[in-house]
Amino acid sequence: MDLPNVEPTVFELPTSHRIRCDAPAEHPPRILLLYGSLRERSYSRFLALEAERLLRAFGAETRVFDPRGLPLPDGAPATHDKVQELRELAAWSEGQVWSSPERHGAMSGIMKSQIDWVPLSVGAVRPTQGKTLAVMQVSGGSQSFNAVNQMRVLGRWMRMITIPNQSSVAKAYMEFDDAGRMKPSPYYDRVVDVMEELVKFTLLTRDRAAYLVDRYSERKESAAELSARVNAARAIGDSST
Repeated sequence: MDLPNVEPTVFELPTSHRIRCDAPAEHPPRILLLYGSLRERSYSRFLALEAERLLRAFGAETRVFDPRGLPLPDGAPATHDKVQELRELAAWSEGQVWSSPERHGAMSGIMKSQIDWVPLSVGAVRPTQGKTLAVMQVSGGSQSFNAVNQMRVLGRWMRMITIPNQSSVAKAYMEFDDAGRMKPSPYYDRVVDVMEELVKFTLLTRDRAAYLVDRYSERKESAAELSARVNAARAIGDSST
C-alpha cells in the first residue's frame, strides 16, 4: 500500500460485516421536531404538528420542542431550563425534523437559535452525530427552497444524516384550515413521503450510526492522545525509580 501519509494502525477497510446488525433495537424510532416561529397562527408549527401525527402513525415516538422562552444563543448560561430541555431532547432523539418559515430568503432566527444551542459535543458525547434529519419549510409566497437548503448545510455541519426528500409548502396560508390542519394536496402528500422516508432511514441507520460516523482522522487523533498518555505515565514511572 503506497500511502506514506496514512497511519496503518488506525486505517480500516469498511466491510458489510461491520455494518450488519444482528440485534436491532426494537423500540419505536425517537423523533424530535423543531419549528421556527412564535406566532399564534404559525404555519411552521402547524406543519411540524402535521408531521408529528404522521410519524406517530408510522410507529415513531415523538417530542415537539416549544421554543417560547428559549434565550438567544450566549444570552443566558447553558444551565437555563429551556436550554437544558432542548439539549436533553436532542440527546434523546434518534432523528429530527426541522420546520422553518422562510424570512428574507433564509430560515428564521428562531429556528437558527434552537440549532445554535445544541452543541457539536458535550464531553465525549456528540448529541446529533449520526442521527437522521428531515427538513421542511413554509413560504408566504411562491415555492422556495432557501430555508431547506440552509438547514441541509446545518445538518451536515451537525454531522447528521439528512434524508434526500424534503418539503416546501408555498402560500402556506392557503394550505391549512382554521383549526391548523393541513388540507389535502400534493404538498400534504409530500409531507407523508418525507416522514415515511425519515422513519425508514432512522430504522436503517440508528443501530449502525456509531460505525457509519467513525472516522480515520478521529481514530488517529485518539491513538495519538493515548500514546501521549502512555508515554507520560512511563516517564513519570521512570523518574520515580
